[in-house]
Amino acid sequence: MSFTLPALPRERQLRLGLALLLGVLLFALAGPVLAPHAQDALVGQPYAPPSGAAWLGYDYLGRDVVSRLLHGGWTVLWMSLASALAALLVGAAIGILAGFAGRRTDQAIVWGTDVLLAFPDLILVLLVVSMLGREPGLIVLTVAIAFVPGVVRLARGVTMGVAKLEFVEAARLLGYPAPRILFREILPNIATPLLVHFGIMLTWAISMLAGLSLLGYGVAPPAADRGLMINENRAGLVLHPWAALAPVVLIGLFALGANLVAEGVSRLNARIGTQTRGNGHAG
Repeated sequence: MSFTLPALPRERQLRLGLALLLGVLLFALAGPVLAPHAQDALVGQPYAPPSGAAWLGYDYLGRDVVSRLLHGGWTVLWMSLASALAALLVGAAIGILAGFAGRRTDQAIVWGTDVLLAFPDLILVLLVVSMLGREPGLIVLTVAIAFVPGVVRLARGVTMGVAKLEFVEAARLLGYPAPRILFREILPNIATPLLVHFGIMLTWAISMLAGLSLLGYGVAPPAADRGLMINENRAGLVLHPWAALAPVVLIGLFALGANLVAEGVSRLNARIGTQTRGNGHAG
């Protein structure tokens, strides 16, 4: 069951989630322009407290925490979005193929996803990054690969359900080519669960990327990455907690916004489906 975009703003949870995501996006885009200092500029004493010149004080090297936060918003944003989107596109394509194709293709794809699912996501990412390096593109690719099996399973399951419905069978009997059936009959009817899963993956990606930086396997210093900021300043929590807590708050708001959007879309779709079934019975 699909929904229309004009219905989205009427859902309060969606409005809140979209507002948070929009705020994070604007913060990331405008941050480097608004930052009073460069991301690696040493402008104060290590762990100096907040003042008029530095609203959140200075980090362990004497860099302005506000400037680091403003410069570091784009990294986690683009990496989490890119990894979740890549996993969605690749996993959905493979899953739809598995659910629509013949038995042998389906079995081969299921076997491949089972092999990848045997590796915990974080362990797989840590293994690849520790061996091949900490380049942002490689991290995004590895996180996306870790998410693909879950998308494949979801897309395969919903495709198999839709492929048994009457309108798909009618399209097959009429001789429509497989690409037309996939893109015009099946894909629009499985878009909602895939979009909901995309929001969930976005939350996972944010947490995983922040966790990698916290463990020292994320973006390399002196980049202003928020997970890296937590790792760099955690030793000074007693002296100056804001250097580590401020990036935690911003990462949490980003993850909360993505989670609210995913859950809001799911609830909205369930409500529309219930109303549609009720109208159908009434008719």
